Amino acid sequence: MVEAQLCDLQDEFICLLCVETLTDPVSIPCGHSFCLKCLKDCWDQSQECCCPQCKENFATRPVLRKNTVLNEVVKKLKTATSSPSPPALSQNYASPGDVKCDACTGKKFRAVKTCLTCMASYCQTHLQPHFEIAAWKDHKLTDPDGNLKEKFCAKHQKCLEIYCKTEETCICLMCGMTEHNHHEMVALEAEREEKKNQMDETMNEIDRRLEDREKKLKELRRAMEQMKISVERELEENENSFTDLIRCIEEGHRKLTERIREQERKEMEKAEGVVKGLEKEIEELKRRNAELKELSETKDNVHFLQTFSSLCVLPADGDSLRFTATADFSSEELRKELSCLIKGLEKISQWEIRTWTPSGCETQNFTLWPLEPQSREEFLRYFCPLTLDINTAHRRLCLTEGNKKVTHEVSVTEYPDHPDRFDFWPQVLCREALTGTRCYWEVEWGGNSGRIGVTYKGLTRKGVGEECRLGCNVKSWSLFCSNSQYFAHHNDRQTVICSHYSPRIGVYLNWPAGTLSFYSVSHTMTLLYSFKTSFTELLYPGFGLGPDSSVMICHL
Repeated sequence: MVEAQLCDLQDEFICLLCVETLTDPVSIPCGHSFCLKCLKDCWDQSQECCCPQCKENFATRPVLRKNTVLNEVVKKLKTATSSPSPPALSQNYASPGDVKCDACTGKKFRAVKTCLTCMASYCQTHLQPHFEIAAWKDHKLTDPDGNLKEKFCAKHQKCLEIYCKTEETCICLMCGMTEHNHHEMVALEAEREEKKNQMDETMNEIDRRLEDREKKLKELRRAMEQMKISVERELEENENSFTDLIRCIEEGHRKLTERIREQERKEMEKAEGVVKGLEKEIEELKRRNAELKELSETKDNVHFLQTFSSLCVLPADGDSLRFTATADFSSEELRKELSCLIKGLEKISQWEIRTWTPSGCETQNFTLWPLEPQSREEFLRYFCPLTLDINTAHRRLCLTEGNKKVTHEVSVTEYPDHPDRFDFWPQVLCREALTGTRCYWEVEWGGNSGRIGVTYKGLTRKGVGEECRLGCNVKSWSLFCSNSQYFAHHNDRQTVICSHYSPRIGVYLNWPAGTLSFYSVSHTMTLLYSFKTSFTELLYPGFGLGPDSSVMICHL
């Protein structure tokens, strides 16, 4: 049974160099095996050291040692097949995935070699003439290949042996001498080596991208886990807060109800005491009235006169007539407080989630924020008092009204030298730094023109360049106002705004959301322009004034 199995495996122990059963078999690093002598002769005759089967190159010539286990198997195979049989009988028939022998008739054996000269594949038996017939010994043999048509020129029926770099295609020798005569051509092996280097670079780039994406994937998954934990923690805190709020509301409701009922009980007790007194007085008066009526009808004058004095003297009125019952119980103040609470809860239910990137951080936070204000009353909730910084004021600007108003004067004010002072553009900044919150302020402006805006502290103060001018660089944003038109300025980009003249401008800064909005303030709030960006530093409100112009920071 074992001998039969070894016979079936005879083709697996064939040396592809001599096409005979392995003698003194050796295995090389790529895993293929050959006869020791055949492999030495092959490598001695070649400048390259590569596997004759898979063509894998070796930087240094491997040390050849006999494979003792494989050698014993081959010996047993030779013993089992000591009685010679035709080579074809020990071969395997071609399976569905194998290359079939083109010379076999009937049921075909598996091909062991493909001849590029004959353009055919052969089993071990039909390949033998290529080693015995002198004219066939020069034929080019390769591993079995079922796609021979791809390796031959359709026009000349010649083997594709050259690569045309000009047209990036494989060609035969005839094509190289005719259509591709003046093109750049190289051997297939040389082009393969070059393409292999490109492929290695591509694979390295793929590895780099895979590493980057796997790293990003880990970061995203970690962020998702952290966000899930954060959301659960936030939901738990909100649940606890609202549970406490509901408990507080219920407790307040219970206590208030008890107080109202207690007051009701006290008032009712007072009223019931007065009711009893009144009922007693009514009964007494009715009795006295009946006695007087009876006395008035008597005919006995003596009895009448003797009794009259005692019956006509009425008892003094008690305090019951001065008691006033409260028929209406009012809780107007309570209803006002509850109404405010209800409105506050309704606003909380309308809060929205926004993305906020804190300064100096790469990660984004999702934060609950109230909806943007709509009415002026809502804007005024974020009112921020501002004061002009005299150390930044240009010498032609005069500060008054407790440093709330600035006017562009013809004369020069003798301000002391200061590194923060604007020396060319008539501008001034505020002392207050704004960051991480929402702020609102209003200004009244008049005259020819003016600039209203915000800037980072790093705005250049010295010189005539645009890097010093409010709104004309990457560090500042401004609204330019004139009697006829408005302009939004940032990074030397100008946007024309069509709107009616308004002497009062409202400025709304939502630092976390990255918005800076300008409004025309009258009986309504009209949006003039809104910048959308991502603020990364402290912001300072600032103003620039044209000739004979002024700006007043409104006290709200």
